[in-house]
Amino acid sequence: MATAIRGRNRTLYQLIPETPDDYWEVEALYDTCFAPGREALSSYRLRDGVPSVAGLSHVARDADGILAGAIRYWPVHIGAHDALLLGPVAVHPTRQGEGLGRALIEESLDAATPFGWHRVMLVGDAPYYNRFGFDRLQDVIMPPPTNPERVLGRTLSKDSWRGVKGHVRRWSD
Repeated sequence: MATAIRGRNRTLYQLIPETPDDYWEVEALYDTCFAPGREALSSYRLRDGVPSVAGLSHVARDADGILAGAIRYWPVHIGAHDALLLGPVAVHPTRQGEGLGRALIEESLDAATPFGWHRVMLVGDAPYYNRFGFDRLQDVIMPPPTNPERVLGRTLSKDSWRGVKGHVRRWSD
């Protein structure tokens, strides 16, 4: 299902689920937006060989079909519990400051609960992600070398992080 992001008098972007045809274009966007070596981060070890969550990973395209932003989600295990791992989320540098990042995050999080997900986590800057309801996860341990201060989570259903602790593991492990 597509969601329209409107400006004053026109549709600026369509948010639509990512398809396999979007893969390389999204990867090029991530290469543009993130430092070289991004795939060396520990969060990428959790993604290796695991498909992103269909229906939650989205792209944002303008009226001409040009990719302006993207967000992906990955399934992970934390102890005996399942969670979504948000990221990466990126907006092309020429499109930043238009609220597109916020729209990608909010729209995709709103869609997660109907898919049966109860909690979402990420590795990121708390001052940015706090505005979306993310807080530091005290007892959730990402693979090294991850700064524990950057491990954040958000409930998608009441008290869904209560009792969740342990090491974050790949979905297929």
